[in-house]
Amino acid sequence: MSDNNNNEQHYHEYDGIIEHDNPLPNWWLWTFILTVVFSFIYYLHYEVAGGPTLQDELKESMAQIEQLKKDSGATTGEIAEADVLKELKSPESVKAGAVVFAGKCAVCHGESLEGKIGPNLTDNSWINGDGKAKTIAHIIQTGVPAKGMPPWTGLLTDDEIKKATAYILSKKNTNPANAKPAEGKVIEDYFSNN
Repeated sequence: MSDNNNNEQHYHEYDGIIEHDNPLPNWWLWTFILTVVFSFIYYLHYEVAGGPTLQDELKESMAQIEQLKKDSGATTGEIAEADVLKELKSPESVKAGAVVFAGKCAVCHGESLEGKIGPNLTDNSWINGDGKAKTIAHIIQTGVPAKGMPPWTGLLTDDEIKKATAYILSKKNTNPANAKPAEGKVIEDYFSNN
């Protein structure tokens, strides 16, 4: 008879539903216990001990990004007209500007500045600005979000922007093949004013 009691299964039956009293698997119990312990430590760290919030971590990360921008020589402010004109007189600077333009701008403005998604940069028509070196550099820095041009501040240094601007100015009136029609207002030839 004792064998029958040992082999007797323990279960509950209610309303035709049989519920067996099987123990939970050990892995499940340990996972549950570790989760409770972790949540207690987490609560103590962030709520009682004043651990950093997501906002605090964001502020710290943004401060690190700003510091990296400063350390890398990223764009810091307004570029003077004279600085760009100085770069325009140096063939090496214009070549360096061509490299910057090919890497960042040619996708939208074309390899020869003929215009694709973006406008033709070789004619005397300007959608934004007046075609002067200072204005072109400012547009590169701040972008034209309404037209889909991203701001390059922080991604290009002042020196790269000056050289890219010099390259753009060096290509004025070159009339490349398959150039996009003029857009915007016609500005007097920039070089005739200097």
